[in-house]
Amino acid sequence: MVRITEELIRKRAEHNEGEIFSLEELSLHQQNLERIEHLDRWCRDLKILYLQNNLIPKIEHVSRLKKLEYFNLALNNVEKIENLEGCESLKKLDLTVNFVGELTSIESLVDLYALEELYLTGNPCAEYPHYRDFVIATLPQLQKLDGVEITKSERIIALQKLEQIRPEILKCQEKHLAKRVEEKLAAEARRNEHESKLAECSGDIDPVVQEFWREKVPFTPESRVETHEYIQLQEKAKTKPTEEKPKRKPPRLFADNGRPFNINEPKVQFSLTEQQVNGEDVFLLDVHVYRYMDSSLVDCDVQTNYVRVILRGKVLQLALPEDVQPDRSEAKRSQTTGNLTVTMPKAVQILGARRPNNGVNNDKLTLTSKLRKVPVDELAPSQKGTSKTLLELENAQPLVPKWKSIVQPVSTAQPKPEEERIPKHWPCCSRPNSPGFVDCPDVPPLI
Repeated sequence: MVRITEELIRKRAEHNEGEIFSLEELSLHQQNLERIEHLDRWCRDLKILYLQNNLIPKIEHVSRLKKLEYFNLALNNVEKIENLEGCESLKKLDLTVNFVGELTSIESLVDLYALEELYLTGNPCAEYPHYRDFVIATLPQLQKLDGVEITKSERIIALQKLEQIRPEILKCQEKHLAKRVEEKLAAEARRNEHESKLAECSGDIDPVVQEFWREKVPFTPESRVETHEYIQLQEKAKTKPTEEKPKRKPPRLFADNGRPFNINEPKVQFSLTEQQVNGEDVFLLDVHVYRYMDSSLVDCDVQTNYVRVILRGKVLQLALPEDVQPDRSEAKRSQTTGNLTVTMPKAVQILGARRPNNGVNNDKLTLTSKLRKVPVDELAPSQKGTSKTLLELENAQPLVPKWKSIVQPVSTAQPKPEEERIPKHWPCCSRPNSPGFVDCPDVPPLI
């Protein structure tokens, strides 16, 4: 049984920012509701209420909705019009395709002076003789009945026939009530039969369900409820196999001796290279992560001898040929391509020999040191009277390159001849006059 809850109403009140106390319009159609409740306490300001295509058998808990103007209860199981006396502002009531057989129940709407439209199409009472005349005469405030406008002459004729029509309407109602008793007994017997068949089917409900859909039954409130129950039964049978599926076996990540395996469950492309970054030897892992995958679904774990990347629960694990430093490793993701780059410095760094400078002989970089005692004559005047032992570098050449040899001095460059430095002027040439040219002295010369 589906009931009206606060969560359901808030979900349907998104247009009102989830507030239900000030809600003016609410739509609860096709929710398989079997009862109207809580609306008169939670949503007192409702003006429009849609409850069509449910399983509601009775109109209740709406008498406090003083501002309600439009009430739609089409395609439900309502058999009697009641409990609407308090809806003072009600203008339109839609009870299309229900099971209203007690036509005299519309007399409860007499005091609703604002009521202008009433829809009873598809109800058993709409098949009664003089049905329209009885409704028009009973509810003088109506402007439309079943979408057809009521004329003044039609209203006058209906009022004249009311005393003659009423006994016929009461007889039709009694027949309908007797028929409903038989339908309820037949529905109860049919329900017990179906329950016994479902108990004997031992889990295989397909034959019972197929037999139910082939069976011809009258259109009654009970048959609508049975149809809904069998639809739910089929949905449960379909979802049951998916719930019983065995869970995916977790992958084996390590051998018996602790050696990590190479695993690529997500089937993504990757590259693991050895490079030198900032003078350090590092392992660089580039994983082609899906471009639009959220970073919260990506997890990276670097250990001394392996690296593991988890993408949406699937493991990419690679064993490293050398140990790395996990505390200095870092992972970055490209905002353009979405690729994940993991930089892992090696634990043991190999220091290579320095590269020689271009244009400098390696022999000149080898320095030999020799201790020499400087005599007093070679000391400065301020340093006389003291003896020093200095370190002398032999075969030492300055490491600073000879900048003078790079650019030739201006003084040594050969000056250009004076003729070449003088700019050339092209001689002026005059264009011959056209054949029809006339030299007019009155025209001033062009400047």
